[in-house]
Amino acid sequence: MDIYILALLIIGLLLLLVTMGSGWIKRLPLSYALIYLVVGIFLGPYGTNLIQLQPQTEFLERITEFVVIVSLFSCGLKMNRPLRLRAWNSTIRLIAFLMPISIFAIAAISHWLLNLNWGAAVLLGAILAPTDPVLASEVQLAHIGDRDELRFGLTSEGGLNDALAFPFVYFGIHWLENNNWQSWLKQWIVVDLIWAIAAGIAMGILVGNGVMWIKQQLQKFRPIDVLMEDFIGLSIILITYALTELINGYGFLSVFVAGLMVQRISPNHNRRLSQLEFTEKLEKLMEVGTILLLGSLLRIEPILKFGGEALLIAGLLIFAIRPLGAWISTTNLGFAKLPRSQFHPTTRWLFGWFGVRGVGSLYYLSYSLGKSLEGELGERIAWITSITVVLSIIIHGISATPLMKWYEKADQERTHNA
Repeated sequence: MDIYILALLIIGLLLLLVTMGSGWIKRLPLSYALIYLVVGIFLGPYGTNLIQLQPQTEFLERITEFVVIVSLFSCGLKMNRPLRLRAWNSTIRLIAFLMPISIFAIAAISHWLLNLNWGAAVLLGAILAPTDPVLASEVQLAHIGDRDELRFGLTSEGGLNDALAFPFVYFGIHWLENNNWQSWLKQWIVVDLIWAIAAGIAMGILVGNGVMWIKQQLQKFRPIDVLMEDFIGLSIILITYALTELINGYGFLSVFVAGLMVQRISPNHNRRLSQLEFTEKLEKLMEVGTILLLGSLLRIEPILKFGGEALLIAGLLIFAIRPLGAWISTTNLGFAKLPRSQFHPTTRWLFGWFGVRGVGSLYYLSYSLGKSLEGELGERIAWITSITVVLSIIIHGISATPLMKWYEKADQERTHNA
């Protein structure tokens, strides 16, 4: 039998089963990503060997890149807060404090315990720092009107740190290439930090607002076909990302900002919901392929070889660095006495627990492998990253549903007793 046809049959059956069984799956301590991972392993060399693909680094980079930009646009569409600092208090804390804490803690452990040089250590920290907006649907905003602080913080964090980890990735790559960091530090600050972030924000605002203005003007003369209208979101994603990358800005950041702009200026609530549903479906479809591919690429020999180092990094990241960093980041730092500044201990603890690593880390890994990360060091960091992602999918996939149910119940009780 043709392996390609058989693979199509199995993937079709998988999609049918997870769709038909979604009502039961949501009640179980399982995530869709965990199911896809197990099926991917089954389809790989240790199972049916239907997936015999050994993709090149560039292929992995492109497929993960597309999944991430669709997911970031979706995150932007969900943002329901006014653009004021106090409304984004939790996001600012998680990005400005927790992300650097995570990067430099991983870098320090990698340097002192795994004997990586500082460039590689910082690069590994930057690769593993972003939380994943693709795999964290169970703990993200359920809909545009969802006002829950935990869900908002985790969703906005996933949208922004996937973009804002890039300067640290470049920092690690530059350091890996040249130990004399004084020779490239100014360029990194001006180009990779200030310009790239500013260009990403500006292009997201420009394209998001520009396309929506053109759409509104055209609607005055002749309505856009309803069936085709959802593709406007996809066109915004592609145009925004491409234009931003052409001017050396951060395309991830610009796509998130574009989604935020579309959400704010779209006059029709139903169309905003339709746009969000379309991008989420596209994101979920791409997630299936990406996680199946990850599962099929797992190999016993390198897992045994690098498993000890990966367990150290993943264990400390999941059980110590992220929880402690989140607790520190959400303490009362003397800011104005605002309701959102006073995080409930349950919320603070769950901010620390739900740091899912996934497709974003795989993208940064493949991007780095296409630059200066190569040879034995590249293989080492690649397997530490892949094993960490797999462990995160398993641990967070099992714990997300019961913990969120417990959180929602506790939140209802607090609201009732207030």
